[in-house]
Amino acid sequence: MAPSPPANDPGAQAPASREGYSRRVGLFSGVMLVIGGIIGSGIFLNPAIVAQRVHTPGLTLGVWLLGGVVALIGAFVYGELGQRFPKAGGSYVYLRDAFGPLPAFLNAWGMMLMIATGAIAAVAVTFANYTLALTGLSADYRLPLAVGAIVLLSGVNYFGVRPGALTQNVFTVLKLVALAVLIGAGLFLAGASPAVVEDAVPAAPDSIVLAIGAALVPVLFSYGGWQQTNFVAEEMVNPERNLPRALLLGVIGVVTVYLLANLTYLRTLGAGGLAASSAPAADALGHLLGPAGRSFITAGVAISTFGFLNLVILVSPRVYQAMAADGLFFPQLARLHPRYRTPTAAILFQAVWAILLTFTGTYGELLDYVVFADWLVFGATAATLFVYRARENKGLVPRAAYRVPGYPITPLLFIAAALYVVLGSTASNPLNALKGTLLLGAGVPVFLYWRRRRERAGATGVQVVGEQ
Repeated sequence: MAPSPPANDPGAQAPASREGYSRRVGLFSGVMLVIGGIIGSGIFLNPAIVAQRVHTPGLTLGVWLLGGVVALIGAFVYGELGQRFPKAGGSYVYLRDAFGPLPAFLNAWGMMLMIATGAIAAVAVTFANYTLALTGLSADYRLPLAVGAIVLLSGVNYFGVRPGALTQNVFTVLKLVALAVLIGAGLFLAGASPAVVEDAVPAAPDSIVLAIGAALVPVLFSYGGWQQTNFVAEEMVNPERNLPRALLLGVIGVVTVYLLANLTYLRTLGAGGLAASSAPAADALGHLLGPAGRSFITAGVAISTFGFLNLVILVSPRVYQAMAADGLFFPQLARLHPRYRTPTAAILFQAVWAILLTFTGTYGELLDYVVFADWLVFGATAATLFVYRARENKGLVPRAAYRVPGYPITPLLFIAAALYVVLGSTASNPLNALKGTLLLGAGVPVFLYWRRRRERAGATGVQVVGEQ
């Protein structure tokens, strides 16, 4: 067997398998996937919501730090799971192996129907909106820009994981540059007094515990996304070693950036100004650098959303491919391109459905219905770690080389945080949660249909999944 290339090479490649995915994602690209999967538009907008709920600068920074700790525990958990099972599909694979095919299928069903595809449509439209603001084009160009971005990035990822990863690297670096300018200006140019007088700051909340709990919801949503790198574990060079490292390095980097960005907002706008702002990043940089600062950060948000869009388009089809390879969806989606080693049919299916959602405008409602689903999957996936550890103690599976620090306390804390987000989202809009549950539940008869079809095909000796 030929030796693998250096693991820290951004363009690292290993010999491609004739049947499976090719390993072309090195450590640097893995870190960029983690960072790119977390940083979208949240850090440019959500800090205002947090300041509205906790009011004071200390509590604002404290909540972002607390959210970072939860995200770091999540990285530890997903690092061990990825080291144990470095297969394409991430949480789909872990849920299937630990709890059976139905929970895994419902995870993939939700992603395909509304979570990933709805996010693609929503982020594409957000990218278009910021591009329009930057260029001065009329609103008539919104849909063409959004659809064009989906088509372009789906095409890039059609031709291999390496073009998709390189695109991700470029746009993640660019978004980090934009944030570095924002942070640098805030730390070195902000004066002693903020842009808004401090008597505009509301009094400290009556219940600090309740205020922190309410503020954690947007913070944890802003930190979500690290788990998507596990979807492409099978395409990483030396994933048992590089996937945990990429998760930890990426999450630590994001926590650092988020804390510094919030420090910039507070130094520039003050806690009251931050709470009153509808666009904290633009207001902060506009105050420091004038109209040029606003234009720069608008471009930065457009770049950030474009990079996040590429990440979702890159990783999500691996989940559909794993589901189809199990005989639980159309067999064409299970096939990998003989040359590019990508799930091209799954990529095209995703693109068409996301474009339809974009045109119908239903993506916003769908995402509102399932905002709880991401953290429900996070919690359920973390729970699979207890199944693996129990099997390990019985000698049924090998001992993992990488292990979550503080087990079992840390994963239990992470599951508790995930449940809090799910319950908080449900309580804030129970009707939407009910609609989302019904949409996810609609996957049960679909699962039963495909499972019966697979069983019939197995009984007659017919191959369900086409040759890869």
